[in-house]
Amino acid sequence: MERLGTGIGWRPEIADAVERMPGIDWVEVVAENVCPGHLPESLRRLRERGVTVVPHGVSLGLGGAERPDAGRLAALAERVEALRAPLVTEHIAFVRAGGPLTASPRLEAGHLLPVPRTRDALDVLCENIRIAQDALPVPLAVENIAALISWPGEEMTEGQFLYDLADRTGVRLLIDVANLHTNHVNRAEDPAEALAELPLEALAYVHVAGGFERDGVWHDSHAHPVPQPVLDILTDLASRVSPPGVLLERDENFPEPGELEGELRSIRDAVEKGGGGAGRAMISQGPPSSAGRTASSERSAGAPAEVTRQRLALAQTALLSALVAGTPAPEGFDRVRLGVQARALAGKRADVVAKVAPELPLILGAGYRPAFLTYAQGSPMTDGYRRDALTFAEHLLLGGALTEARTRRQVREWWLERSGPAPRSRRPAVRLARATRKVLLRR
Repeated sequence: MERLGTGIGWRPEIADAVERMPGIDWVEVVAENVCPGHLPESLRRLRERGVTVVPHGVSLGLGGAERPDAGRLAALAERVEALRAPLVTEHIAFVRAGGPLTASPRLEAGHLLPVPRTRDALDVLCENIRIAQDALPVPLAVENIAALISWPGEEMTEGQFLYDLADRTGVRLLIDVANLHTNHVNRAEDPAEALAELPLEALAYVHVAGGFERDGVWHDSHAHPVPQPVLDILTDLASRVSPPGVLLERDENFPEPGELEGELRSIRDAVEKGGGGAGRAMISQGPPSSAGRTASSERSAGAPAEVTRQRLALAQTALLSALVAGTPAPEGFDRVRLGVQARALAGKRADVVAKVAPELPLILGAGYRPAFLTYAQGSPMTDGYRRDALTFAEHLLLGGALTEARTRRQVREWWLERSGPAPRSRRPAVRLARATRKVLLRR
């Protein structure tokens, strides 16, 4: 495995600062946020300097019941090629449910949700990862996620689940130590036990991030400084194996560059403190290969029966529907925690729509967030955030919530500008171009 070194998540808001930071060996970019044909100049310059760029996907939903979408895989492969990346990463999570397997409307979470640690879910995840591996031009690594909720009836610990996953597929692992801390607070899972069970020879790199605790729940915000308990888990990991790469994630509330550099120093210190005990030599062996699979792994390595996918689909759809559509909580789930997760998902939807359509918060002012949260209670997301913004505007216009004529007119103008096949301001030009083309074709 290529040694990556110390890195930071590249975001447009800190692009200039990242270019000037000393000691940055590599960066990670959210794959869906870059266009292969129009890479940001900052990323181009970093690549030219020899800085490795790794695309990090968030929308495949490899833990979902359906097979990975071929179009999404092709788009991810295109970004890998454009960035000349040595590997690509995604998450062990599901992000959508419903659809043909359940004969129900498709629902989007807009968030990474945990898969149940069951043999059914593992069988489906393994096949989905094999499909992705076949479609991608470089090795794939998958990340453990943070969770607020636990599935009832789980059959494995996280370490056992990840060990079997790597053993059966040869996939590499991206271990997020902040997510191990989150699951320690929220699900009483011991990070040291998880690390002891992980196949650390499959480690691709490590994520480090901050969060905050509220009412006994840890929120993995990526918007706060890295706390000491997360650094302690990193030290524990580094005492077991020498991590090929360690990366600081920050998505919001970006501090001054000096503060980010201080966090990077703390991360380096935590790794150095770990000392890379006897496990240091393990990393050179690479991830488990097909030759090293156990007999039990081989017996279970085939494609899962379609009924297995359907069982998982029904379970995931029931959970997601409870979180975003207000249906009853599935049996066995903690209803209080489901309520916390549901509010967090609605809040994240409001925040992302505000970024995708920044004009709406400007038009609505302080009324934006309560209006959006009211809308979200009865309108699950079904087709991404841009469509969500348009549907929200339609809800405001048709529901009579906009009592002020000026505000109603501005929302209507915004909706008309964006709801057609081309912006209204461009439509005359489009019509002119089509007319010109017809004339030329007649000649």
